[in-house]
Amino acid sequence: QVQLVESGGGLVQAGGSLRLSCAASGRTLSAAAMGWFRRAPGKDREFVAAISWSGSSTYYTDSVKGRFTISRDNAKNTVNLHMNSLKPEDTAVYYCAAGRSVDYNNYLTYNYWGQGTQVTVSS
Repeated sequence: QVQLVESGGGLVQAGGSLRLSCAASGRTLSAAAMGWFRRAPGKDREFVAAISWSGSSTYYTDSVKGRFTISRDNAKNTVNLHMNSLKPEDTAVYYCAAGRSVDYNNYLTYNYWGQGTQVTVSS
């Protein structure tokens, strides 16, 4: 079993930056792909970014390309999401997810989820 805990959310002005972290406990994440998803009020869960187990491949939804960067440290069992140039439309609850055989942008293929962290971007 894997437990995921997100941190780093908060309130930031448009154009600002935040770094989200996801700490894993239980089993190692070294063989698992990791992803970040978000859910804005009244909207469906949306894929944001993902990273392969080795860290050699990363994937982003178009709306965050060039602004967000996903990274991982398997030795520390952590995954980070660096968010720059934040926009009000980035406001959402952000969730960390892990899975060993995933379709990167399909939340149904991830096995483990964190509880979420709120990101609010004011205009």
